[in-house]
Formats: sequence, structure tokens, C-alpha cells
Amino acid sequence: MTSTSGRFAYVTLVTNADYAMGATALARSLRHTGTAADIVILHTGGVDAAALIPLKTLACRLIEVEHLPLSDAFNERHARGSLHSAAPFTKGRKPDFHSPLDNFCKLRLWQLVEYQRCVFIDADALVLKNVDRLFLYPEFSAAPNVYESLADFHRMNSGVFVATPSDNTFRHMLERLDQPNTFWRRTDQTFLEAFFPDWHGLPVYFNMLQYVWFTMPELWDWKSISILHYQYEKPWEKDHPKAARLQPLIDLWHHFHNDDDVPDIAALNNPEGTA
Repeated sequence: MTSTSGRFAYVTLVTNADYAMGATALARSLRHTGTAADIVILHTGGVDAAALIPLKTLACRLIEVEHLPLSDAFNERHARGSLHSAAPFTKGRKPDFHSPLDNFCKLRLWQLVEYQRCVFIDADALVLKNVDRLFLYPEFSAAPNVYESLADFHRMNSGVFVATPSDNTFRHMLERLDQPNTFWRRTDQTFLEAFFPDWHGLPVYFNMLQYVWFTMPELWDWKSISILHYQYEKPWEKDHPKAARLQPLIDLWHHFHNDDDVPDIAALNNPEGTA
């Protein structure tokens, strides 16, 4: 894959200083894979310029974006307090810096029409091997939201997805998104699953959620994992509730973020309980 013609890009979203830290580790992990695709950072005005400096150093393309033009009623329904009250998270804890309304800014990806294909990756993820082949997957491709049981396979996770930028698609998204009394209980994820009901399923290893480490250890295989996604608690948080159980994954994230020598991923020990 080459970006000399501006055809392909990895895209992430940064809405505060915490996710800027995450995006720095993500960008370093992408550089480590040797990809030639662009790395695009969509960032809101709420991000301090100093927090973006490491991303500039990594030759990322920074694009400031505004929040979507949504109605006051929509914004009120999807504000952190309202959403978490109506659809509480019961399996894990969302950090205080997480704002559900920010998630809808992901849809700005469809405005990047200078690219033929984009792969979106949440800023709380690491790419552990070259995944440029994802640019050959169709729109809309995403992995299942697997983190507790096999029953999760019917749901989509929007932390990694393949999309084709299009002004027309973006316009239709805005028309569909903010209908009277609509409520997207998992924000962009629920919306994208409804907007693309025939979404193409990627192998789970393209978006391996960190809870699998202790909930389904038999599914974990370092040799196969392409993208590791730190859903719920973040690896840069101090002493978060799951830290002791996820310490090997947290240590790996810090290797990338601090630009230390990265261990041989395939040689890492799988979790206890793996055959």
C-alpha cells in the first residue's frame, strides 16, 4: 500500500489530552508496522495544542473538526449523565474524561474524500502487526463486540472499521442520526450498526478487546492478534479497577507510548487458562 496518491489512511479521533496520549501510542504502533498509509488525527478544539505535539513529531496529519450539527434535544439525550443513566455500563467503567457526544465526531471520517479507503481505529488501541490489507475490505467492515461470551458475536464494535469517504454518505448519516426522539444507546456504535445493517464481519483479531484476556482466555492468541483495543478502563489511568488483571497488556501499551523497545509480540505468554 502507498499513500503517494493520497489513497489510503488510518484515522483516529482525539477529543482531549488523555486520548492524545492514546493516539501517540497508536501512531507509534502503526509506524512500527512499516505502513506507508497516512495517519490522520481528527481532533476537536478541546484538545490543547501541546498535547498534539507528539503526533506532529510522528508525521501524523492533524485535522481539526467541529462537533456535528445536532439538535439541542439530541445533545441532551446523549450527554454523559443522561446516557449513562438511561443505558448504564454494567460490565466495565468508562473513565471520567469520556464524553459520549464526542463519539459522533467519528462520522467526520466520511468527509475525508481525498482518500479512497480509510481504516478507523480508536485512540485507545495498538496495532501489533501490519494490517494494510484492511484497505481491501469493503465498506462497511467491522469486528464483533466480543468481550464476555460467544453471544457477543452478533454485535458490532466500532473501535475498528473500514469505510469509504463520501460526502453523500455523510449527508445521509446526518439525516438519519438526529431524528425526533432517537436514542443511540452506544452512540456511534449503535448508529453505525443500524446504518450499515449488512456490515461485513472482520475476524475478531482485528479488534481484540482487552477484557477477553480474563473473560475468554482460550480465545486469546498473541500470534494472531492484529489490533488490541483497550475498551473501558485505559492503560494510562493510574490504578484503575482492572489494572492488576490486565497488567501485561498495560505494560505493552507503555512500551509503545514511551517509545521503548517493543517485545516480540508472538513470543509473549498467553493468559492463564489457555491451552
